[in-house]
Amino acid sequence: MRVLVTGGAGFIGSHFVRQTLGDAYAELAGAEVVVLDKLTYAGNQANLDPVADSPRLRFVRGDICDAGVVTDAMRGVDLVVHFAAESHVDRSIAGSADFVLTNVAGTQTLLQAALEAGVGRFVHVSTDEVYGSIEAGSWPEDHPVQPNSPYSASKASSDLLARSFHRTYDLDVCITRCSNNYGPYQFPEKVVPLFVTNLLDGKQVPLYGDGLNVRDWLHIDDHCHGIALVAASGRAGEIYNIGGGTELTNRELTERLLTAVGVGWERVQPVEDRKGHDRRYSVDISKISTELGYRPRIDFETGLADTVRWYAENRAWWEPLKNR
Repeated sequence: MRVLVTGGAGFIGSHFVRQTLGDAYAELAGAEVVVLDKLTYAGNQANLDPVADSPRLRFVRGDICDAGVVTDAMRGVDLVVHFAAESHVDRSIAGSADFVLTNVAGTQTLLQAALEAGVGRFVHVSTDEVYGSIEAGSWPEDHPVQPNSPYSASKASSDLLARSFHRTYDLDVCITRCSNNYGPYQFPEKVVPLFVTNLLDGKQVPLYGDGLNVRDWLHIDDHCHGIALVAASGRAGEIYNIGGGTELTNRELTERLLTAVGVGWERVQPVEDRKGHDRRYSVDISKISTELGYRPRIDFETGLADTVRWYAENRAWWEPLKNR
């Protein structure tokens, strides 16, 4: 089997690649992996260093909007796992053009190339943010998308494109929607690595608004495990939520990070709330659990402690990124 992983040098994509080449997923054992990554600010080829010498890995530097590059990378591919995306909400608020180009046009380019190449399955990796905000309960997969940021709107658009290629052309497409990820190798503008690295450097951390916005936290390893299950056994044309089962307010998350690093609330700087800041996200994971046997395997306390330790021990990885 040959797997094309777009955005495979990013946080989530590189974890999936490392796990696949380490044969962590029985369904993908022995698979060859082609990584297609533009290496923008969030893409880092060093994320693939642990598997760089694998004879089963081929790295292609290129843009998913470039049809020629995509067509070449797609040759002989059985499975596409599409991670590549502009994903930082604050950046999308500052300027949305790159998000529409990459997340919408880039996804269309990949879908068309997959269709023409006769790819067996296309897994489109999306986000719970497409649902909007929910006061109580959890979103099922059939809840209408109601995105509230340019980022989530661009992802919702790409979801609809992916679904349309299944409905119109019978391309075998599955869509996954995950909650907030955390873990090693996450680009340090995201909240967990930003807070951890700032605290390790003796700096303050910014807490938006009243800090009561709620997010569900999902370890990167659980997320990628869920994606592998969908790639192997998901039903064509279906959407699968992947969650971690740990809902925390941003204040609660901040408190746990302060405790993990051994500092106090004097290191927290309240800042003006983000524009259009969704109050709460929560996904219902009963579908993927019932159909595919998924469950989160890494409890949050253990996962967070391991993540903080990784950043403390890997300054050589994140310091150049923050200095840049």
